[in-house]
Amino acid sequence: MKILIADKLSQVGIDWLQSQDDVEVAIMPDLAPDELAKVVGDYDGMIIRSGAKVNSTVLENPGKLRGIARAGVGVDNVDVPLATEKGIVVMNTPGGNTLSTAELAMTLMMALSRKISPASESLRSGEWNRKAFQGTQMASKTLGIVGMGRVGRAVAKRARAMEMRVLGFDPFFAGQVSEDIEMVKDLNELCKRADYITVHTPKTPETEGMIGREQFACTKPTARVINAARGGIIDPAALLEALIEGRIAGAALDVYTSEPPESEVEKKLIQHPNVLAVPHLGASTEEAQEQVAIEAAMQLVEALRGGEVRNAVNAPGFGQSLPETMRSYTELARRMGTILTHITPGALSKIEIVYRGGISEQNVSPITTYLLVGLLQPHLDQLVNVINAPLLAEQRGVEVEQITSAKVKEFSNLIQVSVHTDQACRTAVGTIFGSKFPRVIALDGFRVEMRPEGHVVVMFHKHDMPGLVGKVGTILGDNSINIADMTFSRKKSGKTILCVNLDQAPNESVLDTIRTMENIESVHAMELPGLMP
Repeated sequence: MKILIADKLSQVGIDWLQSQDDVEVAIMPDLAPDELAKVVGDYDGMIIRSGAKVNSTVLENPGKLRGIARAGVGVDNVDVPLATEKGIVVMNTPGGNTLSTAELAMTLMMALSRKISPASESLRSGEWNRKAFQGTQMASKTLGIVGMGRVGRAVAKRARAMEMRVLGFDPFFAGQVSEDIEMVKDLNELCKRADYITVHTPKTPETEGMIGREQFACTKPTARVINAARGGIIDPAALLEALIEGRIAGAALDVYTSEPPESEVEKKLIQHPNVLAVPHLGASTEEAQEQVAIEAAMQLVEALRGGEVRNAVNAPGFGQSLPETMRSYTELARRMGTILTHITPGALSKIEIVYRGGISEQNVSPITTYLLVGLLQPHLDQLVNVINAPLLAEQRGVEVEQITSAKVKEFSNLIQVSVHTDQACRTAVGTIFGSKFPRVIALDGFRVEMRPEGHVVVMFHKHDMPGLVGKVGTILGDNSINIADMTFSRKKSGKTILCVNLDQAPNESVLDTIRTMENIESVHAMELPGLMP
């Protein structure tokens, strides 16, 4: 696979990529979007940081590009919706710079409290003016943390070690984080009570400008705000007004709405005497850069090899590593989707998935996504993967209904799938044997035990008759096709199903011969991936 490094990357990540036998690396940092657009289609994957602009120009004709890994957290420089439409997975490395960013937030807080920067400049200019730089201690003060993700929790842990009280607010999470953090439901309440306010949310339409004039009207005049997350979460114009009018005591900024800062408002903020501003140093430690580089490289290669997709920002349910038990069910679901799409005639309109047993207590979205991959891929001439499968289903008006139920009788976990088309409805039920072996245990109401792998032929018969199985075996044997496994089932109505796993794929002539047999209703051949031993 060919991988393009489109930004400056720690040598550790480059060395790891170059050590992989199946990876060819090209390093082209600092390309403009139009230049990047000319070469990106030649590569299977791309690694970026914040410099490369992967916009619509770059992604309009992405060629064979299948994955983009961001060595860092923010993906503001990637057109994620377009990448999703093109089936390109976009991954980040949220854990790699957690500690570095948390430490910087604490550093800014302490430096702001003790007026370290202006005191240092004063001393360099030859002055000795201790009284002008009297600060405040942080112990016993209240820290308000907006955003209780990895970085927010890391900041809280360090603040508690410094004997601070910690308030937490998260726009997307209402639960209790820990006993040491008092979670509040209202952002204004946090702003009223906090001596320090630090933001650690992603930048989204919901969080942009979330701390603005309304919030600064609530703050203590002695409060200080810190932004080491993303520029614009704190409204820069409102912040400048609050500083000029004395409604807050100071601010520390590591991030800006554009970098380097271009707006007059942010330039005035940087020059304000009560502002400590640094040039986006959150992840700028040797350790963080090495960590995000190696994580981005390993995640991208693993995804391109067809393995686990980790930290994908545009794949539902794939934000973190999948538990081992979940991987077996994603494999089962994809194979069930492929089987159902082959045996169900007509145009797909609705899919119902019911998860029963212990699996229902898990995040089953990734399983549903893999099911969609299996259902859609045989009908489309474009790549279908976990990134674009939900979007492709939505674009085609396919209704997807997902139900979870703890009730189950014979097995600890079951997946039941019903596929509706304009001509028919077929169902399949699957489970995992021995914690890792996928099995289809019912197909269209017939009880079976099918291995969903390799060359599979499914035959529906109008009614049972002596010699039916033998005749099928004879046709296959006459064409030197060996049966590896077989399952047969009959309903009370007399209708039957025969599912066979074959060592070789039958050609159309063989299938047509089977179709001419008496009582044959339909014959469906498919090829499924092999199962790991």
